[in-house]
Amino acid sequence: MVKWSIILLAVALIAGVFGFFNLIAAAVAGIFKIVFFIFLVLFIISLFTGRRGRSK
Repeated sequence: MVKWSIILLAVALIAGVFGFFNLIAAAVAGIFKIVFFIFLVLFIISLFTGRRGRSK
């Protein structure tokens, strides 16, 4: 998921630098935001429900 976020961020930045892809840059940036927030929520959930060490 992080890999896709980085790829989408790079595409959005490249499209933004060229400036003539305003529609594409906006779409990719929107997708990046959605993927980033999904990753963030899954990361927080995994922190709370992750593996715990064995207690002896």
